[in-house]
Amino acid sequence: MGSPPPHGPPPYGPPPGRMPLPPPRPMMPPPRPVMPPPHPAWGHPHPGAFAPPPYPMAPPRRSSSGPVLALVLGGVVVLGLGAIGIFSAALNNKVKDTGYSNYTTYSPTYTSTRTTTTTTTTTASTRTSSTRTPSTQQTPVGPKAVYKLADHPIFSTNIGANDFDSCPLPQMEYSPAGEKRFLEAALPCIEKAWQPALKAANLPYQPAELQVFTGTTQTPCGSRQNNTTAMFCRGVIYWPGNFYANEGGSTVRHPGVYLGQLSHEYGHHIQWLTGMLRAADQAQYDVGGFDTPKGLELNRRLELQATCLGGMTLAPFSHRNVVPMEVVNTGLSDSGKRGDYNRRPDHGSAPNNDRWVMHGHKQNKINACNTWAATSADVS
Repeated sequence: MGSPPPHGPPPYGPPPGRMPLPPPRPMMPPPRPVMPPPHPAWGHPHPGAFAPPPYPMAPPRRSSSGPVLALVLGGVVVLGLGAIGIFSAALNNKVKDTGYSNYTTYSPTYTSTRTTTTTTTTTASTRTSSTRTPSTQQTPVGPKAVYKLADHPIFSTNIGANDFDSCPLPQMEYSPAGEKRFLEAALPCIEKAWQPALKAANLPYQPAELQVFTGTTQTPCGSRQNNTTAMFCRGVIYWPGNFYANEGGSTVRHPGVYLGQLSHEYGHHIQWLTGMLRAADQAQYDVGGFDTPKGLELNRRLELQATCLGGMTLAPFSHRNVVPMEVVNTGLSDSGKRGDYNRRPDHGSAPNNDRWVMHGHKQNKINACNTWAATSADVS
């Protein structure tokens, strides 16, 4: 009997944009991720927030004709933007997106704000006595992730991304520092949209963390170089600033593209919090692995759901004049131009990406993003 499979999914992320030229010759598949430690830990939840519970042990590995890609606990999601190679440095084909060379830099009139949280620890003294009352330690009970897909209870709710009154964003500067300022300002607004929704669905919530790095960074899912795409791992979005700043050129220099890609990535965070990311991992294992026809279809369902959730996330930004509609429309348009094209069919076609992102944006209801129950044609 072989060893049990690693926990977590293979790298995921949006596919590259529409390409004016054929892509470079396919390269070798990415190396298998390093096996996580025997008892991998979750990311640190914010005070008062419930983190998703640890996953149960996976079943023993079973033989299959399809290769089973090593998975990492909690989810590894690779985000593509502008010129990207999907899946790892080994597939880092630097292909440009088209359609954004004529955009000018967006310069909003409002300014950014920063919120600093100070934690104060107080110590209270107690008086001892000769009489002691035994106490029983109780484990706090809170919302828990549900490891289901099409029949996940979240789809029986009517939740959507909630409106918010404002989202002050800084002027976009296409450098690692500028990207960091913009993304850090946008992420709390996305949290305001989804925290009450997940609470209403009685599901765990904790804010996603963002780390913009310019060198090599170590993550619970392995090391990440600055010449690779962004990665989602256990509640953290790892964003290589140099990669996007250097590769951007004139094709992605619009804040809507960054906001749209951040929204897609947050869709994977929702999948992680709710338990669907883990359930998808298990489903791929059960059908023989990621690189089997059924495994690839499951991956397309996962990615197209993140695209749909990204469309939902952009809905509040289009209300109450939170940001100019040009920014939202650019984010939607960019998401709709992404697809498999001549690549491995693991993200869905561009027309289906476009349909799902617009469907999520217009409906803004979680049950509109149940890609697990969609027909195979709708997730092709």
